[in-house]
Amino acid sequence: MDDVLIVGPCAAGKSTLARGLRERGYRAHLVAQEHSGIRDLWRKHAAQVLVYLDVDIANVQRRGRPDFPEWLHQRQRQRLINAKNAAHCYVDTASLAIPDVLHRVLVFLSEHNITPLETHAQ
Repeated sequence: MDDVLIVGPCAAGKSTLARGLRERGYRAHLVAQEHSGIRDLWRKHAAQVLVYLDVDIANVQRRGRPDFPEWLHQRQRQRLINAKNAAHCYVDTASLAIPDVLHRVLVFLSEHNITPLETHAQ
């Protein structure tokens, strides 16, 4: 089982958040749900917490994807609606710096007494 499962549209910061959480001992896994027609693909992964990262199309395009089409962004968000509704933690990353996204998720985990699974085995 993972500590944290991360979903969200392209360029929302999933990979960056997962890396930051792993550096702090969490078992973080991201699911490319936005690319799947299986609406509940994320449910196939066991985790304590589901984190949904959101971002608007303007920021997707500013984050190194200037030609990313709005129709595809909207399709991804539609594919993610079930995950968004089920998420324990929602973070809109549009106006946040990378450290701020990580900080918000770490605060959420701390407030809900979720520690890295590795520490449970010691």
